[in-house]
Amino acid sequence: MGKRGPRSKPTRLKLIQGTYRSDRASSNEPAPEAVAPKCPTFLKGEARREWKRVSDELESLGLLSRIDRGALAAYCTAWATFVEADKIIRTEGMTFVTQKGYHQQRPEVGIRSRAMDQMRAFMSEFGMTPAARTKISVPDPVINPDNPFAELGS
Repeated sequence: MGKRGPRSKPTRLKLIQGTYRSDRASSNEPAPEAVAPKCPTFLKGEARREWKRVSDELESLGLLSRIDRGALAAYCTAWATFVEADKIIRTEGMTFVTQKGYHQQRPEVGIRSRAMDQMRAFMSEFGMTPAARTKISVPDPVINPDNPFAELGS
């Protein structure tokens, strides 16, 4: 049986949201350096543009580290899939007529929907949804631009 209750949030996200409590903090939580990973070479076009757009924002908030490369690449790939499917839907429509005269949903509609679900899941993980932003209060100034987790070590 899996772990019960809501998923744990990273300490950095709790600090930004103002919900951090030292008495409830994990004593051995990994604290990777908040540095944006390099964009994977396999990301092209729209996925690469999305990487550049969101990685700077996430890094400035201290919510991105090199270990997050795979998750961010998956989000950017889902974004590119969403955009590509949406372009086809805009030009071809949401349905087509079969050989027997029935109207049927284009496959791109389902592809776009699955891409949106994947994007939503990754956006939630990175604190990129409107609901997540309402809970974030970035301190002024940021704890330490070089290492925002340095304070947590003591």
